[in-house]
Amino acid sequence: MAQQIFYTLFLFLLSTTMLTASSAPVAPITSKRAINFIQASCKATTYPTVCVNTLTGYANSIQTSPRRLAETALNVTVTQAQSTKVFVWRLGRFKTLNKREIQAVKDCIEEIHDAVDRLTKSIHEVKMCGSAKGRDQFWFHMSNAQTWTSAALTNANTCSDGFAGRVMDGRIKNSVRARILNLGRGTSNALALINAFAKKY
Repeated sequence: MAQQIFYTLFLFLLSTTMLTASSAPVAPITSKRAINFIQASCKATTYPTVCVNTLTGYANSIQTSPRRLAETALNVTVTQAQSTKVFVWRLGRFKTLNKREIQAVKDCIEEIHDAVDRLTKSIHEVKMCGSAKGRDQFWFHMSNAQTWTSAALTNANTCSDGFAGRVMDGRIKNSVRARILNLGRGTSNALALINAFAKKY
């Protein structure tokens, strides 16, 4: 009797384990087609290597959608801009900064803040393109996305310009410009992918 109870309990536990295993989520395998799509699309950007390295990790969600590709590029760039803003803000707390550096850092933070806001608005407009009803509505949102992203790129360039001139040479200038350079490349690529999405319509 005890042996029968044990055997029944064993079968119950075994069936439960199998059910759990069968219902567990399986990690998706990155589609080769999606990766090829990203690589081909990135050829249209100013910095294709940066584009591929940045976006390949999102291949499963992008698949072969030009809209999702542009939207993902914008999301990645927003995150990069937010990180850059924090980095520059921390530099501004150094007590060794001279007056010009303090002002340049302050102005740069404002520019990056505006860039984050504009890139976020661009993400919204790209999303709206996906649900647009008719050509006119699509191009209304597309034009807004292009404008906001272009403005964000201007913000990044303006920040970098604030550290121009030999008088600003030094570690602070080099650190900020390195971050802004990367942000500018990401923003430029995002704009190129938005334009590519527009051509697919």
